[in-house]
Amino acid sequence: MSDILDRWSEIKVLVETLELDVHKNATGNASAGVRVRKGLRALKKDVGDLVKLSIEEDKSKKQK
Repeated sequence: MSDILDRWSEIKVLVETLELDVHKNATGNASAGVRVRKGLRALKKDVGDLVKLSIEEDKSKKQK
């Protein structure tokens, strides 16, 4: 369970770091848009990993 919470904390930090660049991109900063898209791709991967980890944890609990 600690792994799940650790991953969730990492995801929240990533979202918080993207927020400033999202605002910059909304006001016309193209470089910030590049950083946001790169960050969103990383976020997508991290969220997918969290889903897989959660499923594995659930399966291992059911087997016990």
